[in-house]
Amino acid sequence: MESCDAAVPFILLWSLIRAGGSSPAASSSCSDAARSRFLRDYVARFTNAFLWVALISVTVFLARKLARLVRLWNLGNRIPGPPAPSFFGYLKGFSSLGSDGNLTGYLATLHAKYGPIVRLWLGPMQLLVSVRETSMIEEVLVKAEDKLPLTRRVFRLAFGRSQLFASSFEEVHKRRKSLAACFNGKLLDRVNTVAPKVVKCVMGRVDSIMAKGVLDCRSISQHIAFALFGTTLFGDAFLSWSDAIFYEEILMLIAKDACFWASYNVPPVWRRRFWTYQSLCKEAKQLTLDIIQHSKSYAESNETVDATSLLDDGISNKFLLEEIVGHHGSEDEHCGDILGMMFHGCLATAGLIWSILTRLALYPELLEKMYSEIDRVQNGSSNPEIYDVRNMHFLLATVYESARLLPAGSLLQRCLVNCDLSLETGITVPAGAIIVVPPQLVHLDNSIWGKDACQFNPNRFLSKALLCHGHSRVGGKPDPMSVTSLEGTSQDCQESEETTFRFNAPNKNMFLSFGSGTRACVGQEFTVHGISTLLAALLQEYEVRIQACAENSPKPAADDFLLNHLPNPKIFFVKRNKS
Repeated sequence: MESCDAAVPFILLWSLIRAGGSSPAASSSCSDAARSRFLRDYVARFTNAFLWVALISVTVFLARKLARLVRLWNLGNRIPGPPAPSFFGYLKGFSSLGSDGNLTGYLATLHAKYGPIVRLWLGPMQLLVSVRETSMIEEVLVKAEDKLPLTRRVFRLAFGRSQLFASSFEEVHKRRKSLAACFNGKLLDRVNTVAPKVVKCVMGRVDSIMAKGVLDCRSISQHIAFALFGTTLFGDAFLSWSDAIFYEEILMLIAKDACFWASYNVPPVWRRRFWTYQSLCKEAKQLTLDIIQHSKSYAESNETVDATSLLDDGISNKFLLEEIVGHHGSEDEHCGDILGMMFHGCLATAGLIWSILTRLALYPELLEKMYSEIDRVQNGSSNPEIYDVRNMHFLLATVYESARLLPAGSLLQRCLVNCDLSLETGITVPAGAIIVVPPQLVHLDNSIWGKDACQFNPNRFLSKALLCHGHSRVGGKPDPMSVTSLEGTSQDCQESEETTFRFNAPNKNMFLSFGSGTRACVGQEFTVHGISTLLAALLQEYEVRIQACAENSPKPAADDFLLNHLPNPKIFFVKRNKS
């Protein structure tokens, strides 16, 4: 007779075979007990194996994390910089740092003490490395291609999926190239037709606002930037869209809280304000779809009208952005791309326009000098309806000088995800570090821009040049873009011709207002050209004046036009009398 112990199978398959081949009467009680004991043993062994695998996996994961942390500490401490005040670094109580809690001001102090590259421990696993040496900046911004993950979270939380604003450079590279080619190609020539329409539209809105009260410079700059980018993306249909004002208001409300809500690793669904923010984002997406449909209908009903939108060739496609992105993505993703361009473009452009209009309102001599150049170039042009801003050298210099003193962002940020960055100076920035370049510190460096680096001086982008008769004439007139340097010219030429000035584009490694390296703004040329054309169209028809109530307010000194001191005056526009 078989014992129950001898009937215990070692595997589940053998247990089933054994149970099926024996007689029920002889082995019923024995096999039931064996199977029960086996199943308990099988579950116990399986559970133990799973726990061991889990323990080993967690241990390996934590060991790798610890190794990376030790490596981060080791390499990070080799970079010059102050010691962290506590285990949590400078992340806690950051408002006490520097001047008025300003990170840029504190970094300026650190650079003055430790040199062109400094590190700052924000936490036990957060290392910030700041670079301000021009030779290092070029190397860093080219080699470190990725942005911080927060960038993707900001746009995805607000506008949905978007590949144009992803943190990984590999994901956005092709789409950025397509967008840059479109911005700097056919759209550059269309700005001349867009600018007068935008000025007319904005002035109509300004008149309605002025009837109710005063208008501050920041608000009018926001309206101009929004109209410019809206017309660029959606064409003339945007200027006749009834919900354009509401669309602008929603985007500005989203801009105030976008980074705040994206800073949460887990969306704070327990907060009522978060759901208010989400409802605004949904409304913005719906309005974007509405203007896209409106643009389609407008294009179909105005076939003879020359389209002026970024996406005009895609009107007949399934979705407008297919021409730019180069593939048929989801509607939600395309909508996110469009909203991202409107969001980012409007904010950056509005700040620059505000900076220029403020100076024009506060200093009439600057306004008159700019208007004189615009009037001279337009009257000497063969086609007065085309704004030849490339020959308006003082206007271009003013735009660039304003951008120098008011960069679009306070910090250019990059991140090292997997690989270390070895600089030519011998310093190694470890993987996981956040690299920042403070444009304002570079733009105020006396060794780069001279002793007047803190002053507003458009002449720094101008060089003396000589326009000689008989050289580069167009239509019987000398071509202002063809000039001969004063150095090396003949004495006869210098005595017979008058001296003029020529605009010199800034060095891309020293001028960082639109970024630099692989992540530089793809629409830089379009933005500068668009703003210059808008100003030419605006100033040819209107004078910018400050409100009487603000004339007695203290004005900042001409050399005190830094970011923190630029006022926001109440302004109005007066139609020019050309009779």
